[in-house]
Amino acid sequence: MMMNLFSSFDPTSNFKLSLNWLSTIIIFLLIPSFFWASPSRIQILWMKIFLTLHQEFKMLIGMNNKNKGSTLIFITLFSFILINNFLGLFPYIFTSTSHMSMTLSLALPTWISFMIFGWFMNTKHMLAHLVPQGTPAILMPFMVCIETISNIIRPGTLAIRLSANMIAGHLLLTLLGQTGNFLSILTMNILIITQILLLILESAVAIIQSYVFAVLSTLYSSET
Repeated sequence: MMMNLFSSFDPTSNFKLSLNWLSTIIIFLLIPSFFWASPSRIQILWMKIFLTLHQEFKMLIGMNNKNKGSTLIFITLFSFILINNFLGLFPYIFTSTSHMSMTLSLALPTWISFMIFGWFMNTKHMLAHLVPQGTPAILMPFMVCIETISNIIRPGTLAIRLSANMIAGHLLLTLLGQTGNFLSILTMNILIITQILLLILESAVAIIQSYVFAVLSTLYSSET
């Protein structure tokens, strides 16, 4: 029996190697087939998803003909998070996106690159963005402080939102699964149905959270 419920999210070590993090790079075993195999239904589905995301991100960024391909980084980010979220739903596969070390390493460099680009290339725009239009003069210092704080905490909120949603669903499934040994046949059937419904919900959460992460990153980049 686990001493701590959150210990199920800790990486385990075999032969002094933490093999759980290998789940993050399993997808790289599947990517090469896209370059040489004939188009399959899976590849066609991915291309439709990518084109849909490209059109949406292009509207959010306000992309013109000079910066084509700007949506590629956000589509890649969406795909990477989506696949890792889904891999965590399989038994005995480590959920890497439930750790802040993983989510923060995705959010922080992205946010820092946007800030560096914005302050060096669009300094006036970044300064004007600290004070919303129509703000009274007496409130301007307070608005600058509020906007600065809200801007600084953005990578933290991105990372915490993703990891917290992954932990919450998996923790609930773990708690319900541990009660199976003490239930009768009737309640066991109810538990199995509940677990299946929660698994479907977690599949939806995996898609939604990867989409939210990519969309918010796109919106942050559009402000620079």
